[in-house]
Amino acid sequence: MQQVNLGMIGGGTVGSGVYHALQLNGGLLSSRIGVKVAVRKVAVKAFDEPRPYEIPRAAMTTDWREVVNDPDVHVVAELVGGTNLAKEIILSALKLGKPVITANKALLSKHGEELFAAAKKSGANLYYEASVCGGIPIIKSLREGFVGNRINALYGIVNGTCNYILTRMKLEGADFDAVLAEAQKQGYAETPPDLDIDGWDSQHKIGILASLAHGFWVKPEEIHVEGIRHISAMDIKFAGELGYTIKLLGIVKRIADSTYRKSKIVNDKCAVQVSVYPTLIPNSHVLASVNHVFNAVFVRGDVVGDTLFYGRGAGKDATASAVLSDLADAALDLKLGTPGRVPPFVPHECKGAVAPIAEVVSQYFVRLNVVDKPGTLAKIAAIFGQSKIGISSVIQPEGHEGASVPLIFMLHYAPNGAVTKALAKIGKLPVIKGKPVMIRVENFE
Repeated sequence: MQQVNLGMIGGGTVGSGVYHALQLNGGLLSSRIGVKVAVRKVAVKAFDEPRPYEIPRAAMTTDWREVVNDPDVHVVAELVGGTNLAKEIILSALKLGKPVITANKALLSKHGEELFAAAKKSGANLYYEASVCGGIPIIKSLREGFVGNRINALYGIVNGTCNYILTRMKLEGADFDAVLAEAQKQGYAETPPDLDIDGWDSQHKIGILASLAHGFWVKPEEIHVEGIRHISAMDIKFAGELGYTIKLLGIVKRIADSTYRKSKIVNDKCAVQVSVYPTLIPNSHVLASVNHVFNAVFVRGDVVGDTLFYGRGAGKDATASAVLSDLADAALDLKLGTPGRVPPFVPHECKGAVAPIAEVVSQYFVRLNVVDKPGTLAKIAAIFGQSKIGISSVIQPEGHEGASVPLIFMLHYAPNGAVTKALAKIGKLPVIKGKPVMIRVENFE
């Protein structure tokens, strides 16, 4: 049986998880693909650094170049994270014609085009299943399983930390700050937690998925991003009364031509919404029941229809499973002499463009803190009316005249820009206390 040797850069949580998984199921993997896979060398920061699974001292080195330049290393796995050293490692391995496996979503989001171009030039391949949603095989599904589909819509709960926080807030009626502190104690949230709760981790992932789905590279700065810091227990309570659950959702949606007849986008036929923001999801929809640290990606293809991918999106074992999947592909490609059988990225809608968030049409949940006095509702409704924004329902809890009370609006479909401008005017009314809260509604129509 032919043998393929793996060299790993990174022996921490993910790296030791991959090493352990290969010790556990390496024989099974080899029997399934007909290629023996062995770990040749693992580069680590320090031999005695804490790691979930043990790696033999003889298998480790502190020099990553010793791994990349070893002629007996056939495949390189970059598992160090970050965007500087990781980029140098990958480019060095590709230059030597060695296929590379990475779990680095931030690196791909920032430098994907450059890395894919380097892979094409070198004739080696770049595999990155573990970069998005851990053990969920969404990359392979978009590149291979749905190769005969146009992806009309993709919705993803792709950050376990945010999903855990929002789930706890819903189930317990707890406030954001209290749940975040508990999540940090339990290791579900980092300190500081900005990358997760402000939506940047989701931005990296949804940008990669959008690029694969539509065949033009989506730059991170083109993606509209909002986090969950402003979501309160009150918002979750009122959303529940209306039949909705709030989730941080990554959205990749093909926009109908008619929506953009007056758009500044040069080619509106390929206009795509790419966004990350908190969203009201109907309780009847399957994504509303994805709870705690689990991830899910809902994909709508023009031929296949609706499909759902669900599982753990992070952690040493889920990520290791995805790395082993890529390792199997790399080993088979080497065995068969087909390193470019499935290229990492293929442009196929080169005239596509990301739609500006101001022009994206949505429905909305709006919460205002108002002074309970006669005429307040009429003043607010007048501004919505002047902006041509329809109101579908209003929740007005009973209060005491002169006191500050919440006022909830559900708005009909309208452009984001129009709603933002209307709320800016409403926020200046003397009867409004505090900044208006706006959360978009997604009915998956």
